[in-house]
Amino acid sequence: MAGYAVSRRTFLSTTLGGGISLGFASPGAALAQSRRETLRHVTGGAVNTLDPTMLGSTRESFGLSMSVYDRLMTFGSRSIGDFSTFDPQALKGELAESCDVSPDQRTLTLHLRDNAVWHDGTPVTAEDIKWSLDRCVSANSLARPQFSSGSMSSAEQFRVAGERTLEISLPKPDRLAMANLAMPYAIMVNSRLARQHATSDDPWAQQWLQHNTAAGGAYRVGAFRPGVNVTLDRHEDWHGGNRPFFERIISQTVPEATTRAGLIERGDADIVIDLEAYDIMALSRRGKVRIDSIVQSNCFTHLAFNTQSAPFDNVLVRRAIALAIPYQDLFAASIFGRGRPLYGADWSGHAPAPDFPQPLPFAQNIRKARELLAQAGHPDGFQTTFSYATSQTTTAEPMAALIQEALGHIGITVRIDKLPDAQFNTMQARRQLDFYTDTAAGWIEHAYYFFYLYFTRDQRWNFSNWNSPRMVQLVEKARFETDEAAYVAECQAMLELLVDQVPLILLWQPNMDAVTVPDLTGFIYQYYRQVDFRTLARS
Repeated sequence: MAGYAVSRRTFLSTTLGGGISLGFASPGAALAQSRRETLRHVTGGAVNTLDPTMLGSTRESFGLSMSVYDRLMTFGSRSIGDFSTFDPQALKGELAESCDVSPDQRTLTLHLRDNAVWHDGTPVTAEDIKWSLDRCVSANSLARPQFSSGSMSSAEQFRVAGERTLEISLPKPDRLAMANLAMPYAIMVNSRLARQHATSDDPWAQQWLQHNTAAGGAYRVGAFRPGVNVTLDRHEDWHGGNRPFFERIISQTVPEATTRAGLIERGDADIVIDLEAYDIMALSRRGKVRIDSIVQSNCFTHLAFNTQSAPFDNVLVRRAIALAIPYQDLFAASIFGRGRPLYGADWSGHAPAPDFPQPLPFAQNIRKARELLAQAGHPDGFQTTFSYATSQTTTAEPMAALIQEALGHIGITVRIDKLPDAQFNTMQARRQLDFYTDTAAGWIEHAYYFFYLYFTRDQRWNFSNWNSPRMVQLVEKARFETDEAAYVAECQAMLELLVDQVPLILLWQPNMDAVTVPDLTGFIYQYYRQVDFRTLARS
């Protein structure tokens, strides 16, 4: 129901009246208390399934599942200035109380919490975990390729070693194996309940779990209207972390950004994370809301070339364009400077750190760009098309105009093509876009993982369709590297190759702006770029 329109009156009647009753017998103190313990979240996106592993699941579905389902592992948090973000180096148990790693780093032994129970009150067992992990690697879902990135691809790798103990065997030491157990797809399922709804054609109960849950996380689903709203009720017997403050969560889809902004400013909603930059700036000036602006550390906006299509198969052309881009103008016009630039670094040759994303040594130099374009055999330039998706219009439209103007200075004529999202995604997957912009994020914040995901193999997320044997060699070596110094050197070599060959151009990391009512606290930026309801509270 993507076209579901919500006004302020509709929102209030839906969340506090006819659509979802909070069950108040009378107004007054009870109502005030219940309002304090109810969180109202508005989003432009929509939860389209309760099973985040299903093909086509939305980011909002991923985020919701983190509060409904437990994972074996989770990430801790860290403070950056006045704000908080997930800590990719602080992996800890969630449903697992502890995890032992064998000396050869090929066996993980997970010990479950003694007091862990499912939403129906039955105890969590190692058999449940075995079935859940088997489901991740066996069902046709988003979980299977994600788990393979951590060398988990067969049900035979998971063994019950006791009532609350499970072993995972790896073919080689893999630095991403344990992190994969914390991913949104790694849901632990009440297998007894799920199996009641499995069939011979659907042995993993995928159809049933799209609209129902077999979970044990911090919240249970009270009501679910796909594409419209979801209500969650606190699971009082959850022991996977600190007890959440809010008894009830109401997450409502409100398509119009200006409507979402108005709901927050009037106090009719408590939190939103997907407003437009100009709305955020206006709200900031009026001073009625709280804004937590946090750089999305695992995210990057970029310009991509199809490196298998002329003229972008010529590295000199790519280098020329990288020198023609007016980076600072793009940063100011597209996102009003609300983020971290990934250009203008002062290093050359040897990368100073193994991190990705990080600022790269690109800056505008029109004279040098013209020289490189002439060396590439295009002294008079050429014609090309720059594409972006309709959903990116607010940021991509000013970007496209500035790129069109800048490349005109070196003789390249640019036609701008704004495409419907479905068409853009299809053309991107089929390698039919020669030059375009997009934003990507890596859930596991390891340099190797970013390069593995976005710069190798014939698959959709290799945005630039880049085929570099040297990059593949570096990535494969780093994946199983056990010597930390060697791993750092390999990641630095990947960065240096990226700068030299320019398969894509990094622009910036945008902020996540969490806009809340003034008394809401506890927001933590999470790698899956959605709200974690479990950490929020009222002051």
